[in-house]
Amino acid sequence: MKRYFFALLTLLVLTNCEAQQANDVYYKVITMRAVPGKLLDLIDVIKADLKNYERAGIEKPFLMRHSQGDQWDLLLMYPIRDLSKHFSTSEMDKRRENSATLDQGYGRPYYNLVSWQEESIVEGPSLEDFNDRFTRFDYYHVEMFQALAGKQEELLRQREMENVYLTEIGRDTNLIFTKIFGGEVDIFTLGFYRDIKHFAESADIPIEKENAAAKKAGFESVYTIGSYLRSLLLEHHDTLAGAVRND
Repeated sequence: MKRYFFALLTLLVLTNCEAQQANDVYYKVITMRAVPGKLLDLIDVIKADLKNYERAGIEKPFLMRHSQGDQWDLLLMYPIRDLSKHFSTSEMDKRRENSATLDQGYGRPYYNLVSWQEESIVEGPSLEDFNDRFTRFDYYHVEMFQALAGKQEELLRQREMENVYLTEIGRDTNLIFTKIFGGEVDIFTLGFYRDIKHFAESADIPIEKENAAAKKAGFESVYTIGSYLRSLLLEHHDTLAGAVRND
C-alpha cells in the first residue's frame, strides 16, 4: 500500500486544482542528468522506449538535449488530458509494465543510467499550440524561474508582458508553463527556433523598435526588461537545447 500513498495524496491535490482550473492543459516534465559517460546510452534507451509510450497511455512526447546552460542533460515533456486518470493505480501500473523509463520503481535498470532526475506537473498552452511548435522547430530556449516569496503572480505577468514585446518586434512568443506541483521551478518558458542563427536574429532589430515595443508591453524601456525580471527572482536558469527525434 505504501507505493500508492503518494499517488493518492497527489490525486487529492490535483482534484482540487482541476476543480479550480477545469479548462487548463497539463503536462508532465522530466529533467534528467545522465551518469557520467552514459548520456548517449540514456538517449538510446529513451528513444527506443518512446515507441512504447502510446501503449503505456502517453500522448506524443517530445525530448530535447541540453546544448549549453543548465545542469540537466535531457528534458522530456508530454501532455496529460486527465490528471485523475493519469495518477490512478491502473494507469501507473500500465506505464511501469509497458515502458522501461516511465514511473520506474526503485532500483530498476533505468536508474543505472540516471544520476539525477526531477519531475513536475505543469499547466500550459493548448495542446494544438504545443504540438505545432514542437513539430515545426528543433531548437529551444528554455528559461526556468523560481520566484521570490509572494512574487509568483507578478512573475507570470512579466512573462506575459515579454510575449507582447516579442510580438511587437515580430518574433514568436514563448510558451509559458506554471507549476502545479513537483520541482523547485515555479514558471518556465520555451522559445522555439529553427537553429541558433534564428535564435540570434533579434540582434538585428533596431533599438528604436525594441524600445517602442517594450513600452507598449508595459516596461519602462527595453533596457529595464531584464532588471525588472531579476527583481522578482530567487533563481533563474536558462538553457539552449536541440530536439532529439526518434524517427
